[in-house]
Amino acid sequence: MNELKLSQRLEKVANYLPENSIFADIGSDHAYLPCHAVLEGKAQGAIVGEITDGPFYSAQKQVLRCELSDVISVRKGDGLSVIEDGEHLDCITIAGMGGGLIKKILEEGKKKLVNVKRLVLQPNIHAIYIRQWLLENDWELIDETILEEDNKIYEILVAEKGDPLKPYQNIELQAGLLVGPILAKEKSPIFQKKWSHEINHWKTILKQLEDAGYTYENNDKYREVTGQLQLVQEVLS
Repeated sequence: MNELKLSQRLEKVANYLPENSIFADIGSDHAYLPCHAVLEGKAQGAIVGEITDGPFYSAQKQVLRCELSDVISVRKGDGLSVIEDGEHLDCITIAGMGGGLIKKILEEGKKKLVNVKRLVLQPNIHAIYIRQWLLENDWELIDETILEEDNKIYEILVAEKGDPLKPYQNIELQAGLLVGPILAKEKSPIFQKKWSHEINHWKTILKQLEDAGYTYENNDKYREVTGQLQLVQEVLS
């Protein structure tokens, strides 16, 4: 992967950028996405945010190599702190992290989101945490994608300011938060593969708990897994 040939998941993220946008890519992985987006005319410019020295210097080198230092600013800092107050941004992308960490970044930096039009978020796990944050902070989920690459399944969530409940009108809220209301409507083969695997995993957990003598009535973990299992079975049925 490089700035000319992105991974499939980052190519999908790039395709969700608003046309001619200026965006911030937080945790950028060598700045491949910003360099690609600018070179392909998908964005006018970008901010690259990295928290540790290694990725920060790698991103700097990549931007220099692509001769894009005039339009891509590489900055070291935690999350959205790399965005200066009042700085114009159309979009923020955060890809390749856990859903809990992405939620933490958004929550701690939400004052920097006031004028941002779009969020493009690609959690590796626990997308539910992001959907919950979007719902609680008046961001409307406008699209979702699920894809498989190198034997891993990824979800991409796209949100804009709007009615946060709108995408959940035709699905039970907790089920929608867990599996994705737009993904649940489409029920793609990859979606079904992901959640069929989760169902089998949960059944194994329940069997282990039952063998250990735990039951629905007296074990929080048993109740939690049972509830998730029921929600997803209803979606897939």
